[in-house]
Amino acid sequence: MAFADLRTDYAGRGAPLFRLALKTGVLTVLTLGFYRFWMKTRMRRYYWSAIRPGGVPMEYTAQATEKLLGFLIAVVILAFYIGVVNLILMFFSFSLFAGNAPAYAVSVVGLVPIFFFAQYRARRYILARTRWRGIRFGLEPGVKGYVWRAMLHWAITILTLGILWPRMTFALEKYRTDRTWYGDAKFAQGGRWQDLMGAMKHVYLGAAIMGGGTLALSLSLSPIWSLAIVMGGVWTGLGLSYWRAESFKRLTEWKTLGDVGFRCHPRGGTVVGIYILGSLAISGLLIALVFGLMMILGIAVSMIDPGVLERGFSNLDNLASVPGWIITLLGVVAYFSVFLFWGVLKEVFIKLPLVRHFAETTEILNPGALAQVRQRPRDEFAEAEGFADALPLGGGF
Repeated sequence: MAFADLRTDYAGRGAPLFRLALKTGVLTVLTLGFYRFWMKTRMRRYYWSAIRPGGVPMEYTAQATEKLLGFLIAVVILAFYIGVVNLILMFFSFSLFAGNAPAYAVSVVGLVPIFFFAQYRARRYILARTRWRGIRFGLEPGVKGYVWRAMLHWAITILTLGILWPRMTFALEKYRTDRTWYGDAKFAQGGRWQDLMGAMKHVYLGAAIMGGGTLALSLSLSPIWSLAIVMGGVWTGLGLSYWRAESFKRLTEWKTLGDVGFRCHPRGGTVVGIYILGSLAISGLLIALVFGLMMILGIAVSMIDPGVLERGFSNLDNLASVPGWIITLLGVVAYFSVFLFWGVLKEVFIKLPLVRHFAETTEILNPGALAQVRQRPRDEFAEAEGFADALPLGGGF
């Protein structure tokens, strides 16, 4: 019996997400970051439940306490690693090189493996806590192989000035995908990295325009070439949006899950539009927020010292009569307000539309083969994604 291809629905909406992001963001700020483990868990549950392949919502079953305990474990391990391993690296660097700069550089390089280690472990944890139709996803242990491969491919990419970025993207995605499971069915990543090069064409072209403009400007000193540099920069930025859509399409359609395939047709123009319109909306709202905070500051100061309005705000000496703690308090409130609303608005105007677009343009082919998939054992994690939380790494998508 043939089954129709499964389309993916997306049920997320901006208003509920705004309220959730704002509420959890405020609690995170008030608790000095302690609530962020609960914030991340609640946000992921919202996104996961909104993505519905075949009309069936996905589930995120992780607990915030897992993340908290994992973070504490990771901090202890990282403290040992940074305090001992990096100390050894710096000692040898001071012995071999003259000056402090090489020693500090080697110390930073010593942290690189930890970032890749955290990325793989975080992905494994997220998949282990994700279910669809009651079946768990999973990722095989393989962090050591991922770390040395990631370091090698990054080195090659840097040496080629980013030209071989598609090669690195494909190789690392293949390593992760070939170790990913849905129940007892295993994913496989097909395709070739050479076929991914075309998705970077606009980035290459924009970078070439920037490089040519920079070279011409240095030789001729004519300001007209500055326009070429700006145009190249804009083209490169738009090209990155096209790369995100096109690389997702190609990598997704090259994946298989046994006899199950995938079709994906995101539109580069839509992705570019989301970034442009979303950035404009965020900028406009943040400017309005800053203006409103300045109005509140002016009202508060004038209530304390009515003469400030007559003297004006152009000279900061006119604010000398205002207690310093009030200026400091209002400054802190303004800083955290802008910081908080930036994160909230980014979720609503950029991340949500992107997730909706990528979800709704993805289909599952030959879904009848999924009936043969059986449950897999629960993958226990002592440290959850603690390393990713302890390091400045994004997570989730």
